[in-house]
Amino acid sequence: MTSEKRRIGDRGHRVNRWNRIEPPLETLENRKPGMSLKLQSRQMVAGAAIAVLAAVFSGGASANPMIAVDVGSGRVIEHEQAFQRWYPASLTKLMTIYVVFKAVKSGQMSLQTPVTMSVHAAKEPPSKMYFKPGERFPLDSALKYLMVKSANDVAVAIGEAVSGTEEAFVGEMNATARQLGMNSTRFVNPHGLPGDGQYTTARDMALLAVALRREFPEFAHYFSYEGFTTGKKSYTNYNLLIGRFAGADGMKTGFICASGFNQVSSATRNGKTVVSVVLGAPSQETRAEESARLLHQGLTTTAWGGARLQSLAPYGEGRDRVTDISGEICNAKARAARYEGRDVEGKMVLNSPYLAKMTREPRLVQAPAGLPRANVEIALSRVPIPVPRPGGILAGQVEPFAASAFTAPANAAEVLPLAPGVPIPVPRPQI
Repeated sequence: MTSEKRRIGDRGHRVNRWNRIEPPLETLENRKPGMSLKLQSRQMVAGAAIAVLAAVFSGGASANPMIAVDVGSGRVIEHEQAFQRWYPASLTKLMTIYVVFKAVKSGQMSLQTPVTMSVHAAKEPPSKMYFKPGERFPLDSALKYLMVKSANDVAVAIGEAVSGTEEAFVGEMNATARQLGMNSTRFVNPHGLPGDGQYTTARDMALLAVALRREFPEFAHYFSYEGFTTGKKSYTNYNLLIGRFAGADGMKTGFICASGFNQVSSATRNGKTVVSVVLGAPSQETRAEESARLLHQGLTTTAWGGARLQSLAPYGEGRDRVTDISGEICNAKARAARYEGRDVEGKMVLNSPYLAKMTREPRLVQAPAGLPRANVEIALSRVPIPVPRPGGILAGQVEPFAASAFTAPANAAEVLPLAPGVPIPVPRPQI
């Protein structure tokens, strides 16, 4: 089945999936300063390899799903394979944080509620924060670990803090998905690591992204952090649009071999907010470039004639079968192609007219591990303070006195005879 792009407003106009509007790969004539001809040539070969991978994906049933939506109107700007079931990877954490936001907004918990790393949560594989069982940290810090570091151990710990157990939390995630109309989504864990029966679609992820932006504007900053520091270590966001795309305000990335490189993005300009979803891109660079293109298209296009996201009719042959692209993504050739395209410093090169080079260090926010001192003081205040005995003599009580071998009793009659054989203490001579 040939992959085709559906662009709302361009009726009848069909464009090949990966024929994006972007500048060509850099040529030898405009290479970067300090970059050798040999390295520049390698970049061009790597770029061609990535393009071949993209073309392979676009030529079969596993075409990359994508969608762009105007948050204000709910109109769909552009979409392709929007109903094809796909592995969400760490995009799952968007539902995790949605459930947490609901709990905070309802008063069930606060951003300072302690989250405890359990033995079960600490066993999750990377990406993770590597906290030891029993370690505690505020929910505010936990959400930063979740969105920036994409920490799987913290995702489970958060679920346990909200619902008591991971299983109960996953049940709440699925109930919320049904309420939002995410009819082709099912979660089996709160982090998105591979699991039987876990899947979503681009359309469903767009529903979730729109709901997050509309319902929780007071928490929008959690999606746009460039990085955080615990005081000992610093971490930066995997989202390459933040700090590089004008108006970008976050969301989430995800990757497992079966899903490829996924990304949910949002951007706001002049009061207009657009969200985009890209699933199954062949590299980090490609998902960032395609996300930037979709956001730019949405921010510069009026979608009055487009279908609404809620009423978009399902389409696509074989859409109910979950696509697995691990064979194309996680092989030696694909890995080599991804790493060959880096510059002399080993950094990724983005080829998009919509992504500016980041010339400054990422802005980091504080995300302290451990509980603040105030929580410790509250805990200590619950320890009862010892109360001294009364100073007066109660009725019938004998007044105590300090006696020793060198003090005379108040009354000679009180002197008791010493038992035979008990040595009489002799005071030390004064020197």
